[in-house]
Amino acid sequence: MLDFNNTQIAFSAKTEAELKNAYLLFNTIKYPWLVKSASVASNAALKIRFPLSWAVKPTLYKQFVGGETLNECTKIINHLKQFNVRSTLDFSAEGEQTPEGIDATFEETMRSIDFAKGNDNLAYAVFKPSTITTDELLAKASEKREELTIDEVKAFREFKERFMAFCQRAYENDVRLIVDAEDYAFQEALDELTDEAMRKYNKKRAIIFATLQMYRHDRMPYLERILEDAKKNDYIAGVKFVRGAYMEAERERAALMGYPDPICKDKPATDANFDAAVKFTMDHIDHFELFMGTHNEESNYKLAALIDEKGLKRGDTRIFFAQLLGMSDNISFNLAHEGFNVTKYVPYAKVKDVLPYLIRRAEENTSVAGQTSRELRMIKSEMDRRKAK
Repeated sequence: MLDFNNTQIAFSAKTEAELKNAYLLFNTIKYPWLVKSASVASNAALKIRFPLSWAVKPTLYKQFVGGETLNECTKIINHLKQFNVRSTLDFSAEGEQTPEGIDATFEETMRSIDFAKGNDNLAYAVFKPSTITTDELLAKASEKREELTIDEVKAFREFKERFMAFCQRAYENDVRLIVDAEDYAFQEALDELTDEAMRKYNKKRAIIFATLQMYRHDRMPYLERILEDAKKNDYIAGVKFVRGAYMEAERERAALMGYPDPICKDKPATDANFDAAVKFTMDHIDHFELFMGTHNEESNYKLAALIDEKGLKRGDTRIFFAQLLGMSDNISFNLAHEGFNVTKYVPYAKVKDVLPYLIRRAEENTSVAGQTSRELRMIKSEMDRRKAK
C-alpha cells in the first residue's frame, strides 16, 4: 500500500550520518532571514570571485547536487537505481549569455545526451533553452518577432539550429529529452519550436517533451491543442507538468508591461489546473507520454490512483513521477517501492556555477508551505525509529 509516511522506505538509501547532515541542513534553511542573508552574501562572493566551495560543498551541494561532472554523478546514479529510482541529469551551471558561455553549455548538454544513450539508469535528458541564447532575443522573438533586426533574425536562426541539434541527437540516441519551461515572455517561441520538434521526432514514441507550468491559466488550452495536433500529425506528445517557478516575477512584469496576469489567481486554482492537466493526459494516454514533476503529496497520490484505476501497469514506461535530488524522498522512494516509475532530477556543475540553483532550492524549501517542516518531521521520525531498534 502506498504510504508517503513510511520513513523506513523513504530513507532506505541514506546512512545515519547522511540523515543527521540532512536534518542539520533543513533545520538551518527553515529560517527565511538566514536564507536571504546567504543569498546576498553568495552573490557578493561570486562577484569578487571569493572561494565558497569549502562552505557549500559539504552542505547544500552535497544534499542537492550529483557532482561537478557527468562521471562524478555516476556514483549517485548507480546508488539511486538500487532502489528502483532512475535519474535525469541536469547541467545546472548558470553561465553568462556570451558566445563563449553559450558554446560551452551547448557542448556540455550534447555530452549529457550522449551520456544517457543506452544507460538504463537514466530516464531522460534535459536542457534549458535560455542557456543557449539570450533573454533579450527570446523575449523579442516571442513578443515582437516582426521587429527583429537582420542580425537578430540570424541569431534566432542559430538558436533554433542549436535547439534542433539537441532534439536530433536525442532522437539518434533514443533518449527522451525534456525542454524546460521558461519565463512567460520567452515561452511562445519555445512552444513553437517544441511543437515542431515533437512532430518530427515523436512518430513512434515520445522523444521530445514540452514542459507546461500549470500556474499559467493558458496551459490547459495549450495542452488541448497539443492533443489535437498529435492526432492530426500522427505523433506521440511528450508532456512534463510542473506547477511553476517564476510567479512573483511574472505578476510584476505583467503589471509593468500592461498585459493580463498570466498566473492562476491563487494556489488552489493552480492545484486544480495541475491536477486537471494530469487527468486530461491520463484520459488520452494513448496519445501522450507523461512526466509529472511535483513535491505535492496529493498530486502524487492522485496520479498513482489513476494508474491503478485505469488498469495500467505501475511500471508503464509512458508515465514517470519526478522529484528533485535531496527533496521529498518520502514520495520518490515509496512510489518506487510500490513499482511506479520514478526519476530524480540530478543537477551537476561546479560549485560556483551551480550556486544560484542551490540558493533557489534553499529559498524554495523556505517559501513552499510546509516543505521544510515536512522534511524535518520525516527525517526526525526515521532517526527516532532507527534509535528504537
